Amino acid sequence: MTADCCGRHRRREMELSATEEALPWRNLFCEENAGELSELSTGPPAAGGGFYVDSCYPEESDESIAGFVEWEVAHSPEVDYPARLRSRSINAAAREAAVSWILRVNAYHHFQPLTAYLAVNYVDRFLSAHRLPKTNGWPLQLLSVACLSIAAKLEETFVPSLLDLQVEGARFMFEPETVCKMELLVLTALKWRLRPVTPFNFVDFFACKVDPSGSHTRYLASLAAQAILPTTSDINFLDYWPSSIAAASIICAADEIPDIACTDPQQTLNWCTGLDREGIISCYRLMQQVLRNEAKSVVDDITSETSSSSFSSLPPNKKRKLNNYLTHEVEG
Repeated sequence: MTADCCGRHRRREMELSATEEALPWRNLFCEENAGELSELSTGPPAAGGGFYVDSCYPEESDESIAGFVEWEVAHSPEVDYPARLRSRSINAAAREAAVSWILRVNAYHHFQPLTAYLAVNYVDRFLSAHRLPKTNGWPLQLLSVACLSIAAKLEETFVPSLLDLQVEGARFMFEPETVCKMELLVLTALKWRLRPVTPFNFVDFFACKVDPSGSHTRYLASLAAQAILPTTSDINFLDYWPSSIAAASIICAADEIPDIACTDPQQTLNWCTGLDREGIISCYRLMQQVLRNEAKSVVDDITSETSSSSFSSLPPNKKRKLNNYLTHEVEG
């Protein structure tokens, strides 16, 4: 983060509790039936306790977007969370596996990209403030199931059963009663603040800045969403605000549309007040590298397929990634 973000960090630190509340992990072993939940607070947050961001803008104005920028820090993981992941005081590999599982299940059930992003946000905020028991890995799996379930209930019109949610190589299977208890623990730990500011709050607005005519805004937003989701697996993107990730994703998306003039990351400061210029530039470079690596993996997958496979038989997204990778290689 850059120096101009210190104010936001200080406000965030004032909101953090001085001591960590003990969580009743002993009641969450898989074989135990869910008991009484009277000890958990299930009521709504106190008035003014959270800032809820609607998924649709009543008015996409510079002022409203600037408000999202101001509130980005309110529902982010603690400031030292990325450093603790890098120092391995929190298991980064286990977190990466959990995020990967969330993304796979999100795709399996055809959930919206925002659903997966919210689930990962809940996981990170929980892990940044509470320690999981060091066992054989079931607590993190249970946390992932609970966070994805909560996010799906918020964003999806159809939510599968808790048993049907546990697909795509889930290492452990939990009874619905156990998942429901974990959901309540998560809600309590997050103080029922489930509407964080995400990159998706900015994408449509930034797309209009890049394409004022509106000819490609829908396609830009779609490409940006595809660039945003992979960032959830990489702990390096935890160093950037959602607005920086959104701006970087829109620039990457614009790079793929020939009809749109090349967008200079330096110009993003004109999109709205409060944006982090250095953060956007750095995030854009990192995102370019991630997307190139992803495209290269597509090339590797293609070369490992049988000789009967052809380019025309590839899914559209793989064709696009392959073309982009070959273009970058030629230009390089």
